[in-house]
Amino acid sequence: MTTLDPFLRATTVVDWDQPEVLALAHQLSRGKLLAVDVARSCFEWVRDEVAHTVDHRLSRVTCLASEVLRERTGFCYAKSHLLAALLRANGIAAGFVYQRLALNNEGTDFCLHGLNAVWLPEVGWYRIDARGNRDDLRASFDPPREQLPFRCIVPGEQLFSEIWAEPLRRVVDALKRYARRPEFEANLPDATDLDLKSERSGCVVAFG
Repeated sequence: MTTLDPFLRATTVVDWDQPEVLALAHQLSRGKLLAVDVARSCFEWVRDEVAHTVDHRLSRVTCLASEVLRERTGFCYAKSHLLAALLRANGIAAGFVYQRLALNNEGTDFCLHGLNAVWLPEVGWYRIDARGNRDDLRASFDPPREQLPFRCIVPGEQLFSEIWAEPLRRVVDALKRYARRPEFEANLPDATDLDLKSERSGCVVAFG
């Protein structure tokens, strides 16, 4: 098996070494002995306590984990950055997974959706999506059963099998380029399987 070290590091985006991120990570793990319980605590906090920028019609676009925590808002990608940071701060390996979703029923426009995978000793890699629940979208933590909010139905939609140790460059670049929600929504990042070929050097593991 490939080393989990890349999925534990603090980075520019997954800046779990920032004091405020560390403090929350320790708070969420307090009194919990098992990695699965810590992971559940981190997942549910990000899912429920960080407002999805679109769902709540907020303006600010966030990217860095510490920024997401400070502003308490983020698109799915940004929320995945914070969740990875909280997990890694607790010594739990976490990476990034992407899903290509249609923006209409005709499948003429697509965007990437960001979620996470966490390494659980009892399960292995397990995908979780902390984007935030709505009446029509539900995600939960119930290993080994995955409970993801989106299914791939429209031709062209895809749940990519790779787990990246770092967020995709095109995602980070877009989050940093567009400071406000309307601008970002008009320029949502997208990718096909072929497009991601050049970024697979940062991917160390994949689902079967």
